[in-house]
Amino acid sequence: MSAGSKLLDNYFKISERGSTIGTEVRGGVVTFVAMAYIVVLNPLILGSFSPDDAVAKTDVLGNILPVNQVAAVTALVAGLMSIVFGIVANYPFALAAGLGINSLLAVTIAPQVTWPEAMGLVVINGVIIVILALTGFRTAVFNAIPPELKSAIAAGIGMFIAFIGLVDAGFVRRVPDAAGTTVPVGLGIDGSIASWPTAVFVFGLLLMGVLVARKVRGGLLIGIVVTTVVAAVVEAVANVGPSLGTNPKGWNLSTPESPGVVAELPDLSLVGEVSLLGAFTRIGVLAASLLVFTLVLANFFDAMGTMTGLGKEAGLTDKNGTLPRVGRALVVEGAGAVAGGTASASSNTVFVESASGIAEGARTGLANVITGLLFLAAMFLTPLYSVVPIEAAAPALVVVGALMIAQVRDIDFSKFAVALPAFLTITVMPFTYSIANGIGVGFISWVVLHAASGGAKKIHPLLWIVAALFVAYFAVGPITDAVT
Repeated sequence: MSAGSKLLDNYFKISERGSTIGTEVRGGVVTFVAMAYIVVLNPLILGSFSPDDAVAKTDVLGNILPVNQVAAVTALVAGLMSIVFGIVANYPFALAAGLGINSLLAVTIAPQVTWPEAMGLVVINGVIIVILALTGFRTAVFNAIPPELKSAIAAGIGMFIAFIGLVDAGFVRRVPDAAGTTVPVGLGIDGSIASWPTAVFVFGLLLMGVLVARKVRGGLLIGIVVTTVVAAVVEAVANVGPSLGTNPKGWNLSTPESPGVVAELPDLSLVGEVSLLGAFTRIGVLAASLLVFTLVLANFFDAMGTMTGLGKEAGLTDKNGTLPRVGRALVVEGAGAVAGGTASASSNTVFVESASGIAEGARTGLANVITGLLFLAAMFLTPLYSVVPIEAAAPALVVVGALMIAQVRDIDFSKFAVALPAFLTITVMPFTYSIANGIGVGFISWVVLHAASGGAKKIHPLLWIVAALFVAYFAVGPITDAVT
């Protein structure tokens, strides 16, 4: 082992965790490929091409965030925060713009304030989370979660990311209201796969399943590369084209074809475009505070649940499901919200797609450093990496979901006071597309069932507090209406 390799091994404890430098690099690449879609998707959620577009996300003054600028800052912050998290926390949990917070910003918050003011609320939310982590409160809550709920959270995240993969690939689709049915989702189009991109996804899913079952090293990465090649061939022959919301049989997010330009300079004009207190002046202290409360609770538990699931999947937790040195990890994750808001990329948080790299063997922060470097390169190479369609990466999410659901083996379903909260946690996450919602329902039902069953004294005091906070979180709509 060379001096440089030994230095990396000692710092990241690679050998100690049963990994190798090569495995960490491969895991970091797989994680990037699995979550690189965020550089395409986040701009579509937050940004717009023109204020005149029918689907433009305008703020209270009619302003937009340009798509190309959001893409650049999305890659920038994801790259920097993933590297910092890997170096400081030494876990293979990559960070990027969270999919719950960005939708909340675009749909609920921005129409009430300006974009800089909305991002200011995100920064304040991040500062609060960092303070809660520094004081030890966030760590205390993390450690107070019963082992059974931690296992349920991990299994629920597995179901959630599998559902994300199935939906992104078009294998599962929303059934239009005009179809005259009460069924909310269905298989493909009219019960059939019906499109080349979805067929490519099925091919990739079976291929990755076989590779993982045969314990082929780099199985997920090999599967993604091979599926991308197949997708490019299909596009060249069938000329499928992009979906763009009008072609249900097209490719989602990116089309697997040769880009006209390989590299371009990123536009980072949005960095620093933030107003910390503007929202409080525009809509009032109470209304702005309620928005911050919603952001904090969603951010707080979304990341905590994700780290619980990823830590258990990587075998990095102790017998109680607790991550060693989780405090510093929570502080850095909170800083991701501050960085994301400051750059107008939305709050950055730990991504569940990191489970793809973990499935490849990643166990240390070195994998995160690799993922982060690839995100920084993505600022310049957006046309090149966008050749990989989401249909080629989505099978990895489904395979990883199948691996994570195994955590249910640690839950005693013979005790209904345990079974119902665990079941609700697992099912509510995918059904509501929110990790925080699943955790909230699980906490509330756990407290209610155990208290009603004579086990009130065994409930950790923090669980009572958190359950009460989640009650307020779920009722924030009526509360907001009542005070305004």
